[in-house]
Amino acid sequence: MASMNDVTGTAPTARLRFDIGGMTCAACVGRVERALGRVPGVHSATVNLATEQATVEAEPATTAEALMAAVDKAGYAATPVRDTDDDASAERDAAAVPKAVSREARHVIFAALLSLPLVAPMIAMPFGVHWHVPGWLQFALATPVQFWLGARFYVGAWKALAARAGNMDLLVALGTSAAYGLSVHHLLQSQGDATQLYFEASAVVIALVLLGKWLEARAKRQTTAAIRALQALRPTTARVRRHGVEAEVPIRTIRVDDTVVVLPGERIAVDGEVLEGHSHADESLLTGESLPVPKAPGDRVTGGAVNGEGRLVVRTTAIGAETALARIIRLVEDAQAKKAPIQRVVDRVSAVFVPVVVAIAFVTWLGWGLVGGDWSVATVNAVAVLVISCPCALGLATPTAIMAGTGVAARNGILVKDAEALEAAHRIRTVAFDKTGTLTEGKPRLVATVGLAATEADTLTIAAAIETGSTHPLAAAVLEAARQAGIAVPAAASLRSHAGLGLEAQVGPVTAFLGNDRFMQRLGVDTTAGRSTRTAQEAQGRTVSWVVTREADTTRLLGLLAFGDAPRVTTARAVNALQGMGLRTVLVSGDNRGAAHAIARAAGIADADVIAEVLPGDKATVIAGLREHGVVAMVGDGINDAPALAAADVGFAMGTGTDVAMHAAGVTLMRPDPRLVADAIDVSRRTTRKIHQNLFWAFVYNVVGIPLAAAGLLNPVIAGAAMAFSSVSVVSNTLLLRRWAPGIAREDAA
Repeated sequence: MASMNDVTGTAPTARLRFDIGGMTCAACVGRVERALGRVPGVHSATVNLATEQATVEAEPATTAEALMAAVDKAGYAATPVRDTDDDASAERDAAAVPKAVSREARHVIFAALLSLPLVAPMIAMPFGVHWHVPGWLQFALATPVQFWLGARFYVGAWKALAARAGNMDLLVALGTSAAYGLSVHHLLQSQGDATQLYFEASAVVIALVLLGKWLEARAKRQTTAAIRALQALRPTTARVRRHGVEAEVPIRTIRVDDTVVVLPGERIAVDGEVLEGHSHADESLLTGESLPVPKAPGDRVTGGAVNGEGRLVVRTTAIGAETALARIIRLVEDAQAKKAPIQRVVDRVSAVFVPVVVAIAFVTWLGWGLVGGDWSVATVNAVAVLVISCPCALGLATPTAIMAGTGVAARNGILVKDAEALEAAHRIRTVAFDKTGTLTEGKPRLVATVGLAATEADTLTIAAAIETGSTHPLAAAVLEAARQAGIAVPAAASLRSHAGLGLEAQVGPVTAFLGNDRFMQRLGVDTTAGRSTRTAQEAQGRTVSWVVTREADTTRLLGLLAFGDAPRVTTARAVNALQGMGLRTVLVSGDNRGAAHAIARAAGIADADVIAEVLPGDKATVIAGLREHGVVAMVGDGINDAPALAAADVGFAMGTGTDVAMHAAGVTLMRPDPRLVADAIDVSRRTTRKIHQNLFWAFVYNVVGIPLAAAGLLNPVIAGAAMAFSSVSVVSNTLLLRRWAPGIAREDAA
């Protein structure tokens, strides 16, 4: 359970996650969600059939016990999910999975061995071999399948009936019981005659359902491979240096500011800052970056990455749930737990599916019995209707695709916050980019200092004094230039930031200002003296800031600073890829028009699609205007981009940006490469296509199969095989997503 406080100031909520036992189909999902939703204090409840987990948003006063009781009353079992950072529990859970799979496999083998003699005469018939298994032997073989291996279906059906609902278990229990009961009746009437017996139908259907569930479980496990791969990156121990002594200790005992030693070839155990050593780190499983990243003193390292050839000494900056790896795992888990909008339609269909099928089966039985007069045939046809109509595939169609899509995206450095963002991304028509730090390197340099009413040195001195209290990239460029020039920066006081305009500070006896044209206009400063210089600098794609001092009634325009920020080497290819996908690309920047147009031309964005000199608070308004022409994505990295990221249909935050930007965005790009935007949209399109394919196959089995069964054209055994195959085919189709490769990888390989 993790507590969360809404940044908007609303009441805090708690998030609880549970493993749900006993679910078999989409109808079960709806029943568990309704049961949880009725608990006082619950704001929302989402259940995922593929992961067999429930995620509940509730008031802090809502207890796990109350939620578990509600699930139990609905006929299922709920167990709180252990903390993913608990290494011991993770190991226990990992060990439990093979045991469960082994038990399922044994049941399938027993069911097959008992059912094979029953179906053997049917298999031999096309080869001219006609023989029958004695009736009492059929009874002896079918009974353990029906009541031992098939006991789970009776338990599930009883719980569904107790909750006044229906599910897959009810359909299987009704269908196989009808076939088994009819066979027993005929056996007693005929005193052992093997004709007119349907034991093979009941036994083989159960065997096929068990086989289908086993194959389905194995396939579903593959859809969660991304989470398991990320969890496997967490070392259980680390080499810590304390009081000059190095010792290997459990990872849970490490604290912030501990010194961790990482030897060549070892996995880095913590997030931290390099204190000593030079090496390279393989971060491919975290960011999708295929090439090792150089590391030197002062660089950041991320837990889970593999150290290369050098010995590193790292100061720990984050542990446990606060590490980047833990946050990535939570983000992927949350995305896989949430429902795509299309799933809500499926849930409404599933809610009425089972009652409708039971009604169709009853009408089939009644119709065949009354019209044909053969109630045995009527029962067999009704059984076929019940068996073919399993809603498992409907329940798995969407969540398995979402899990596979978010998983393969995460492995390639694209973190999707929720299923809604993943589904919405395929409908994007316009991609709006911020400039600084998104299309550019985000590392501006001071390329020119021009003195007007003061020398260049004095202009740079005042500018550096103003910037001492700022964390803006331009501030870093000014301070670095002052350091290289050997300037002693004076102290500044009363620093004040004017969003989208500039800075103001008290430097000695004067009030100093540093900012753009709009700031100068607001201050009433005449910039005519430097206008030609400004125009020349902006024509080269540079950002210009004015430096002004004011003392008493005297205002002096000391000079101007020109900053250059190079486009990322991948910017043009990223824009070209998006345009090749039929998308419009737009640049939305607070910078001057000259600088914005220069970067746009380098990127391949049309001049007509450049919107410059936009204040941070107005970016959201610009995005709202673009939405009139279709679904809009916004790509940014800074605090000032957060409103626009939230206003867009899909926000993309560069992983090297601020936490605020990543919180506001639906998708986080784990490395600063704008080409990932095209890859994220591509994986969204492919995932959505898989969802539609899965839903088509899930529905077509029922749309075609139910009428055939009702018409007496479908043997219950064939119906059972088709029903089992429907779920397996849906999950297998989903697994094809794991073969997706990002365009970046294909481009780099070429």
